[in-house]
Amino acid sequence: MPVFERAVELDAPATEVLRWHRAPGAFERLSPPWDDVRVESRSGGIDPGDRVTLSVPVGPLRQRWIAEHRALDVAGAVGFRDVQVSGPFARWDHRHVIEERSGGGSRLVDRIEYALPVGALGAALGGGFARATLERLFRYRHRVLVDDLAAHAATRGRRAMRIGITGASGLIGSALAPFLQTGGHEAVRFVRGRAAGPGEIGWDPAGSLDPDALRGLDAVVHLAGENVADGRWNEARKRALRASRTLPTATLARALARAEGGPRTLLCASAVGVYGDRGDEELTEQSALGDDFLAELGRAWEDASAEAARAGVRVVHLRLGIVLSPRGGALGKMLTPFSLGLGGPLGSGRQWMSWIAIDDAIGAIHHALVTPGLSGAVNATAPNPVRNAVFTRILGRVLGRPTLFPAPAFALKLAFGEMAEALLLGGQRVLPRRLEQSGYRFRFAELEPALRHVLGR
Repeated sequence: MPVFERAVELDAPATEVLRWHRAPGAFERLSPPWDDVRVESRSGGIDPGDRVTLSVPVGPLRQRWIAEHRALDVAGAVGFRDVQVSGPFARWDHRHVIEERSGGGSRLVDRIEYALPVGALGAALGGGFARATLERLFRYRHRVLVDDLAAHAATRGRRAMRIGITGASGLIGSALAPFLQTGGHEAVRFVRGRAAGPGEIGWDPAGSLDPDALRGLDAVVHLAGENVADGRWNEARKRALRASRTLPTATLARALARAEGGPRTLLCASAVGVYGDRGDEELTEQSALGDDFLAELGRAWEDASAEAARAGVRVVHLRLGIVLSPRGGALGKMLTPFSLGLGGPLGSGRQWMSWIAIDDAIGAIHHALVTPGLSGAVNATAPNPVRNAVFTRILGRVLGRPTLFPAPAFALKLAFGEMAEALLLGGQRVLPRRLEQSGYRFRFAELEPALRHVLGR
């Protein structure tokens, strides 16, 4: 029977590593962004007898996978074990063994005994692929675990926070909530269009939020807003984009200003588009803002939080670059053509792309939440922006595909109009000066390691 084993050294005691795995959100943090694994149901956590039911992709189809947790049968170690009850494997027995190290810290060993379906034929046809898939998966999981433990260790001893999140189901919010939960914090999701359940706050982003609903929160992270790239811009679309940013932000700011015993920190998403298309100019938080539509949109978005700031709430405007994740955003849209070998530079390819890995996006949010001296504009971009032609070449290399099909500027303008000028052919060379000066350490400062991590390559 095949056995897969991979170990990682951790600068945390075994009890802390086990606590991290017990926390809500641990499974979501360890699920790689290139795999669409969905939790259908849970009964308990990781104690013996607890179960989880997953929906997993198997080729073009989906299959239900039921795993049951059992006691770890390894002397001198802590951890847990999960065994497949039904699912895509003929057998799956995964031991998570956490051992104390004599010099401090711990060592996690993931040991899996597995068998592929269809017996020897399945092993012959898929054995190498299965092992490569497991290596890819656990390389990702171990890197996330090491980095997350280090991030939470930096704030150990502080009181756990209750943090409200708008846009919690979006690209960033769906990664942020599990990260906060594994750090011992409570993530409270804002919901609309239905009654709020446990751990939720109901609101109408267009103008209604009861200030009393915010009581007991330490901070709010505001991520809600329509995607600027979803649809060609016309006047109606521009009005909708403005409204999707300014109305919810103003609603939230008004409620925060009036909430007794409510949050004293508001972190609002913004975007580097607020600087406009500035060519090769290096842009920091001290740089002037632009004057095109994206800049005007960003300025209005940030100004909408003014009522909270006047009431003494610490307001941070996180000016996000292109967030790298295959689950959505710009990279999600690029993967299909690039994977087919149809990618290439946009226009001249000289425009700057200010990017940030998804784990650094949530890391920057966490850093801003726990750093009282940060307020106002904070650039959330990696310290090494690249030109579009360089981004194209590196993405092609990571995917193992040629990038021989440039998209001419005239064709992009014909297809997307004004949006092409601002989003595809223009750019900003943005530097995260305030993040770095306040002590944030990037997990991924260079583009190629960031892409290899989020794509499992």
